[in-house]
Amino acid sequence: MANPILPLWEYIPDGEPRVFGDRVYLYGSHDRVSCDKFCDYKLKVWSAPIDDLNNWVCHGDSFRTKDGGERPADTDWTRNECYAPDVIEKDGKYYLYSYIVGSKGAVGVSDKPEGPFKALGQYIYGEDVEVGDDGIFNDAGVLVDDDGRVYVYYGFEGSHMNELDPADMRTVIKGSYMHPVMPDTMDIPEERRFYEASSPRKINGRYYLIYSPRQGSRLAYAMSDSPRGPFEYKGYIIDNGVDYPTGNNHGSVACINGQWYVFYHRMTNNTIMSRRACVERIEILEDGTIPPVEMTSLGFEKSLDPYKVTPAEIACVLKGGCFITEKDIFTRVITNITEGSVFGYKYFDFGDDYTGDSITLAMKVRGMGVNCQVKILLDAEDGEEIGELAIGTADGVYRCKVKNITGRHAVFFKAYHGIEGWMKPAFDSRCLFEAESFCVLK
Repeated sequence: MANPILPLWEYIPDGEPRVFGDRVYLYGSHDRVSCDKFCDYKLKVWSAPIDDLNNWVCHGDSFRTKDGGERPADTDWTRNECYAPDVIEKDGKYYLYSYIVGSKGAVGVSDKPEGPFKALGQYIYGEDVEVGDDGIFNDAGVLVDDDGRVYVYYGFEGSHMNELDPADMRTVIKGSYMHPVMPDTMDIPEERRFYEASSPRKINGRYYLIYSPRQGSRLAYAMSDSPRGPFEYKGYIIDNGVDYPTGNNHGSVACINGQWYVFYHRMTNNTIMSRRACVERIEILEDGTIPPVEMTSLGFEKSLDPYKVTPAEIACVLKGGCFITEKDIFTRVITNITEGSVFGYKYFDFGDDYTGDSITLAMKVRGMGVNCQVKILLDAEDGEEIGELAIGTADGVYRCKVKNITGRHAVFFKAYHGIEGWMKPAFDSRCLFEAESFCVLK
């Protein structure tokens, strides 16, 4: 499954991946298309077999803060949006932790990892118990250690940790409070200063805190020999704002069939709200560090097939003002493609068994009343030009010959209108066309 990894109409940000049994579950917020707010009043769960990551299924609404459809609200103390859940297993039960806007967070329980989750209520703590974060437990991530002790990490613009009583999974143990888990003062560089999105993991005996730093397009991580720290910043895993419309980032890591992945999200619809789940392969080195990885179109795939139809919207590079927008459930395009805009894809495997001099590239577009051209470039936006596609004023499928390619490559498209003189500025800002899909023909 290429990025985004879920059906392209689904908007699941803030992904927390968890492997339970022979399935991987993705718990996340639920964004709404063409909405001016983050998240929704419901949470949804998706899962896939660990040996078939192209077969994701939706288990429906797992938790709600507002009545909707056939499912009533699970909370009786708030009707606000719910954000960024995490789910952990303890003694055969599955516990959901969700941040709720302007309200103390919710703890739910289920007999199944997909839910639905029944609300146990809010966190329990007395007036003499420190919790911080205004008692909201923003973006809570939970760790059940090997000895059965339970730790919750959370916070907005400040990193907090408390220990929970494993008997009920929501009572805060007095005296367990720690702040800061990660430095959050103004003298800390933005790329490492804690902002939000705590996600704890224990990997090979080491404790990790994955989080969103003040440089919010990144997922940073820190390591410790203890769940109580001190945690040492080690770097970042991925940055979703490199050559792409930037926004926040939130996610975590999971090992699936022996391969480690980082789950994250990226934006659509020219907003920071309509976010979709993506994944990249990562490596955890012997010393525990995680080298940063680039954002690609691959998802769980090792390479894409250029001879199959590629939806334009899986681009991992969008520069020059172009962006992905949804017109309806069936149709999403790259729009606002203006003079010099670039959209790109990493990586295709063209094989090595074709001996002709050239192949054909076909692109389906929505015409915008402008004759224009698209340079087709290999491996970089200033890489080798292997062909040029002429696009007319109307909707249609346009074709051109390109140099025969073998092997694994990134492909970039760069648009221009070719008009010079006094009318050039008027065309520089015009949308030249909208890209729907493309493929290569032998």
